[in-house]
Amino acid sequence: ILVLGGLFLAYEGAEKIYEFIFPHSHEESAGITEETLTEEQILEAEKGKVKSAIITDFILSVEIVIIALGTVIDEPLAQQIIVTSIIALVATVGVYGIVALIVRMDEAGYKLIKLSKNEKSISNFIGNALVKALPLVIKALTVIGTIALILVAGGIFVHYIPFFHHLVPQIKLPSIIKEFVIGLVLGFLVLGFVNLFKKVFKKKEIA
Repeated sequence: ILVLGGLFLAYEGAEKIYEFIFPHSHEESAGITEETLTEEQILEAEKGKVKSAIITDFILSVEIVIIALGTVIDEPLAQQIIVTSIIALVATVGVYGIVALIVRMDEAGYKLIKLSKNEKSISNFIGNALVKALPLVIKALTVIGTIALILVAGGIFVHYIPFFHHLVPQIKLPSIIKEFVIGLVLGFLVLGFVNLFKKVFKKKEIA
């Protein structure tokens, strides 16, 4: 389960890097670049992004819980339940709580701006800072999140796949770089397989 989850996380990280380097060309977009999306289309696109983020966070949370369970697997059942329950609660509240706070950052900023009666007030300053900071925070988190996905996946591969576990000590590089490279390589392998499968499946549908 850990390795499968690691492959999914590596795939997600590799896909984000691939899309950054090779942005998707939207088919049939010639001549309609100025088309305004309807509110339903925007909401549908946002739902897709949220769904993808939730799945990734869920897989990451499951991986954390399984690793935590592995550290107390030889302990009594009661201790296993207590430890994994605490870790699961912290991981869930931590991951989704932080995401929720970030998503609502601009709304909090707008409320502070509305509450301020003076343009030079502290609440107005903080509100504007929150609104302006949100795009920068999201961009930074996108980069940090992508690196984290690949590192977590690489760490899982190194510790739970014997081939990589024995290969890593022979390479004279910092362990974090080794894990990142292994996670990235396997992530792109999975990405290539998925893209090939999509193309084959698409051809069959057309035929």
